[in-house]
Amino acid sequence: MTYSGINNGVQRRRLATNSSIDKREHLYKILVIGELGTGKTSIIKRYVHQFFSQHYRATIGVDFALKVLNWDNNTVIRLQLWDIAGQERFGNMTRVYYKEAVGAFVVFDVTRSQTFDAVTKWKTDLDTKVTLADGSPIPTVLLANKVGQQARLNFIIVDLTILAD
Repeated sequence: MTYSGINNGVQRRRLATNSSIDKREHLYKILVIGELGTGKTSIIKRYVHQFFSQHYRATIGVDFALKVLNWDNNTVIRLQLWDIAGQERFGNMTRVYYKEAVGAFVVFDVTRSQTFDAVTKWKTDLDTKVTLADGSPIPTVLLANKVGQQARLNFIIVDLTILAD
């Protein structure tokens, strides 16, 4: 396959076997943020590589993973997942890391309520440092992680209701 051009994050390739068929490729930068030890790396490894381990070292700075999805016969989606270290919210590098992101996951650990308390700080940091081209906030999904472990779920139900309001 050869590249025939890039427009608005969409790459078009001509198939070597049939030069009249275009294959569209979309590249999306997705951030995975949250406090240290919430399981961001585990989520990414499980999704991208179908691999799970309970033993990871803390991410330093940023790490990357690429998930390729064949959307249909003519479209390939490439999700570039940026695993941002939990302590990075306090540094000056997040603006650089966040640049050109089109979506984010904010992760918290259901077994540690303080990680949930930090969710709004992460969202505020995100909203002040990156927006879509039209100026609106990037779509963000809140992920509750480690739900299979013994957790105090009461704080989550009450606090999620408050956060949603």
